[in-house]
Amino acid sequence: MANQRSFLFRMALFSKVRSLPWGARQPKGWPWAFLSTACEGNVTDVMGEGKPRERTNWKDESSQNLSFWRERLADQMLPLWRLNYEEQLKVKFESLKKNLETLEIRLRKIGTGDSKPAAAKSERLCSLLHPFIPSPVIDGYRNKSSFSINRGPDGNLKTVGYYLKSWKGSNIFCVKPSHLKDIPEKHNQVAQCFEAFLRQSTLGPYIDSSKGEPWHELIVRTTFLGHTMAIIIFNPQELSKEELWVQKEEIKEFFCTGPGAVCDLTSLYVKERTPRHQQLTPFQLLDGEPYLYEEILGLKVRISPGAFFQLNTSAAEVLYRTVGELGRVDSNTVIFDFSHGTGATGLSLARQTSQIFSMGLVGQALEDAKWTAAFNGITNWESCPGNAKEIMSQVLESQVDGRSLMALVDPSQCGLSNRVVQDIRNCKAIQTLVFVSCRPYGKSIENIIELCRPSDPDGNLLGEPFVLRRAVPVDMFPHSLQCELVMLFTR
Repeated sequence: MANQRSFLFRMALFSKVRSLPWGARQPKGWPWAFLSTACEGNVTDVMGEGKPRERTNWKDESSQNLSFWRERLADQMLPLWRLNYEEQLKVKFESLKKNLETLEIRLRKIGTGDSKPAAAKSERLCSLLHPFIPSPVIDGYRNKSSFSINRGPDGNLKTVGYYLKSWKGSNIFCVKPSHLKDIPEKHNQVAQCFEAFLRQSTLGPYIDSSKGEPWHELIVRTTFLGHTMAIIIFNPQELSKEELWVQKEEIKEFFCTGPGAVCDLTSLYVKERTPRHQQLTPFQLLDGEPYLYEEILGLKVRISPGAFFQLNTSAAEVLYRTVGELGRVDSNTVIFDFSHGTGATGLSLARQTSQIFSMGLVGQALEDAKWTAAFNGITNWESCPGNAKEIMSQVLESQVDGRSLMALVDPSQCGLSNRVVQDIRNCKAIQTLVFVSCRPYGKSIENIIELCRPSDPDGNLLGEPFVLRRAVPVDMFPHSLQCELVMLFTR
């Protein structure tokens, strides 16, 4: 949910930064007023500065004009939208420098006795940070958008947009995001059509779990090949099977032959979500093709409705090239790929490498990766679900001498499990590690510390520590504070 707390936690990236680092004039607007306070660590209640918040009626708050709410939504979802793109990259660069400084301090603290920490064996980590590689597309770059359904500032309960917590009270509004710079027109079109469908429907939105009002979320996915997938998520609760069937038929009719046909959907899905079984209900195809297809670096990639794929396809191509160049991937390289999603990161490098072993892909993501490999004639890619340590041992026993082994890590926001970190660290044959992180803080930092801390013969870390050599930021998310950081480690 796009609320004040989530925004301020993102703002905390600017540790103790009081003003814009390049001396630019700070734009007028509420997020900049909170920046210095949030950066000092006071992110619990900056709004009231420790004072109780006033509670106001939603009708009073909704009296603000629409432009007020639209601007607030933009400030919370895309905190850098007021700056030109060059200035945005400067802000992100300074933030990454702070993160690397924090990492270096922590690495130096864990070195004791004769065992020097990894940071002490290399240059200052900040000096290893390369200039930003910009996104090829600045506006409308998202290939996936998730919209919620709730009361809008005008009081209409069937508003499709993004959640926004009210300014003074505890109310939640849903504000239409058509003005946000990262959302393409196609996504806005589908959202507007779905809102029109909701407003003619007799059923209400999903607001309270105790009610039988089903409409919960709309997900729109698009590709460069012109494909558009709409996924409608609802809570069936008190609806009978017959009522559910009627609703699904109405949705299908609206988007296939009714007013929603202008969206020209390639795929139309619904998914039931209940409090107890949010992840157990399957996607139900109402009409069209079961998958999306995308082309990236000469590969045709299959994407299932629930599969992860980088939000910015153009920048993803830049990211994958950067991974290959930084790791110096060639025909002599064997890659252990610990990436999540549909395996696109590793598959994009397959034609340059000797062999790729994809670790940990499961379910539909694994099926997508298998299809992509088969369709593109990739024969040196292999999926290895199971114990990573055993698989790596088996691979090492069968490999021809002289090949270089590289670990490729592109984890989800939850980071790597401790077991996987230990397996990579303790595989002495892996001399090169490329770590890709969309959140170079939090769990990613903990993973990196474990990979770089001194060996512990009496513990679980037996192999030599990795040392950070280069860090290359790739901007995947213009106007936001996020980016992808590609880090090269060797030992």
